[in-house]
Amino acid sequence: MNIAIVCYPTFGGSGVLATELGIALADMGHQVHFVTYKQPVKLALLSHQVHFHEVVVPDYPLFRYQPYELALSSKLLNVVKDYNIELLHVHYAIPHAYAGYMAQQMLRGEGINIPMVTTLHGTDITLVGNHPFYKPAVTFSINNSDAVTSVSESLKQDTINQFNINKSIEVIPNFIDLSKKMGQQDGPCERSAMAAPDERIITHVSNLRPVKRLMDVIDIFNRIAHKCPARLIIVGDGPDKDPAKALIEQKGLKSKVQFMGNSDEVHKILCLSDLFLLPSEIESFGLAALEAMACRVPVISTNVGGLPEVNLHGFSGYLSEVGDVDSMAQNALSILKNEAILDQFKDQARAQASNFSIDLVVPKYEALYKRTIAETVASV
Repeated sequence: MNIAIVCYPTFGGSGVLATELGIALADMGHQVHFVTYKQPVKLALLSHQVHFHEVVVPDYPLFRYQPYELALSSKLLNVVKDYNIELLHVHYAIPHAYAGYMAQQMLRGEGINIPMVTTLHGTDITLVGNHPFYKPAVTFSINNSDAVTSVSESLKQDTINQFNINKSIEVIPNFIDLSKKMGQQDGPCERSAMAAPDERIITHVSNLRPVKRLMDVIDIFNRIAHKCPARLIIVGDGPDKDPAKALIEQKGLKSKVQFMGNSDEVHKILCLSDLFLLPSEIESFGLAALEAMACRVPVISTNVGGLPEVNLHGFSGYLSEVGDVDSMAQNALSILKNEAILDQFKDQARAQASNFSIDLVVPKYEALYKRTIAETVASV
């Protein structure tokens, strides 16, 4: 198949998932064309199977805000025609499904019928999409997609509850390539580079937005550090970084906390870690938690969104209510203070992650593509 994938090319979970999906499809023999405004961060190498098409938005003084959706839909039209694309797969309802629909309509005017699969990732539904200003466009984009998927059962139910949807939604979860985790290709993990032999290493990875509750991460770690020698590694960047640094200073934790910034080699940090903290207010799936579990890192998370579908309470880690930092710290210490229990949770975290293996999930997308293309052909 010739497949065009539209996504955000950033460190966020949707961009990572879309990029790794495209690479996996290319490995299966399909032609994959990424269409976005810059090369995705996880798309390190291009090949005869993987292609990148940049969306350029002309700077025109008439517009206060440059119309990306218009540029994207025009670019999609050209890519479809030039490369005989058979299917569009867009990640996020807006602006991508909206632009995809416009491209479909322009192509139909030229006698080309191409199906569009829309994958919902969370923010497009739970935050942006539910705003009254965008809600009609999100509803329209979902209902006019040829197939719709969501990354968790929780997100599917949120979509059904919040929008007037007349399309069926298939749950296809995020996935993990277990062969690329745990740093096996880079040799053994050198913990001494990050912590003393008696210190536990706690990790948090996110875009450091308020919804990730970075201050809770600091409060949980503060409670852990008072009872167990530990260090905190924070990976990512965002608006809460400076307030978090101020809180760290206030609590006297500066010597125990390290900010690593954005990184495309998170697995090398996770392979050093003993515990992962994800006290988010909202998580449609929790890809960061899954990546930690794949590296044998138990997860302390909130009981929201898709997280209970990923992090099994009492098995791969523990779940607590949003803001209950006391419970999260107690659960963390119950794992960290006993070597045998920690090893058990590490093994169980890896076992749970194997349920989301790329080998199990990507064929579901491939089957959906084939079915959607066949239905489009039959309807002509």
